[in-house]
Amino acid sequence: MLPGLVLVAIATVVGRVAGSLVPAASALIVGILLGVAWRAFAGARPEFAPGLRFTQTWLLRTGVMLLGLQLAVAHVVHFGPKVLAVVLLSVAVTFAVTWRLGRHLGQARSLLLATGVSICGASAVAAVNTVADGDEEDVATAITAVTVLGTAAIGAVPLVAWLFGLSDQDFGVVAGASVHEVGQVVAIGGAAGGLVLQVAVVVKLTRVVLLAPLVIGLGVHRRRLVLAHGPSPDGTRARPPLVPWFVSGFVVLVVVRALGVLPASVIELSSVVTNLLLCAGMFALGAAVDLRAVVRTGGPSLAVAGAGSALLLALTTTAVLLV
Repeated sequence: MLPGLVLVAIATVVGRVAGSLVPAASALIVGILLGVAWRAFAGARPEFAPGLRFTQTWLLRTGVMLLGLQLAVAHVVHFGPKVLAVVLLSVAVTFAVTWRLGRHLGQARSLLLATGVSICGASAVAAVNTVADGDEEDVATAITAVTVLGTAAIGAVPLVAWLFGLSDQDFGVVAGASVHEVGQVVAIGGAAGGLVLQVAVVVKLTRVVLLAPLVIGLGVHRRRLVLAHGPSPDGTRARPPLVPWFVSGFVVLVVVRALGVLPASVIELSSVVTNLLLCAGMFALGAAVDLRAVVRTGGPSLAVAGAGSALLLALTTTAVLLV
C-alpha cells in the first residue's frame, strides 16, 4: 500500500494548504479535484491502487466518524425548538424531493445528491455511499454538483438576506441551514460579521448531526429490501450492516463531546485530523474517477441538485420569516 499512501499524503498536504488559503473551497473540495486531475493526467496506475483503496474506505470513514467530536450539543440546544424545527423540516423535505427528482438518474446517485444537498456536502455523500453503493462516478458527480451549488450560495444567501432585511441571527440561521459545505458557511459568516458566523456554524453542525440517523435509516431500508428480494447475482444488492461502524463511532463521539470530558486541546487536534483524513479520502475517491464520464453525465445531476438547493434556501428563508 505504500506507493498509494505516499501519493495520498502529498495530495493531502497540498489540499490542506490550498484549503487554508481559500476557505470557501475547503480542503475536501480541493482534495477531490486533485484526485480527478491525477486520474486524468496519470491514468489508472495499478501500483497506487491498494493505498488509494485503503484511503477511500478506512481513512475516509474514520474522518466522518471523527466529525462527531466537532458537534457541541449544548450549542445546538441553545437555539431552542423553533430553530431546530426549521432545520429538521427543511432537511427532511429537501431530501425527499431531491431524491424523488433524481430517481431517473439511478437509485444510488439520487440518494447521494439528496444527501449532499440536504445534509453537509461532500462528507455526507461519502458517508451515505456506504449504504447507497454508488460507484466512483456517482460519488464524484454528486460532490461536484453540491460543490458548484454551494459556491454559488456564497453570493446568493447574502443577497436573500439583504432582500428580506434579515437580522444577523436570522441571516446566520438561513446560511447554516441552506449552504452545503462548512467552509462555504464560514466564508459567508466571516464576510457578514461575528454573530452571523457563530450562528451559521452552529446551525450547520446541527444539520451534520442528522447524518447518523439518515445513514442508519437508509441501512435498515436496504436490509429490508435484501431480505425481501435476496442479494443480486452481481453483488450490487448485498446486505449492508445495520449500523456502519463509523456511524456508531460518530454517535459515541458526539456523546463524549457532550459529556465535557475532553480538554479543548484534544477537540482542536481532532478537528485538524478530521480535516486531513477527509481530504485524503476525497483525493482517493477522485483518483478513481473517469473525468470524461462525469462531464458526460453531470448535467442532469447538476439540475437535480440545483432544484434541491433552491428548495432548501426557499424553505429555510420562509420558515425563518414565519417563525
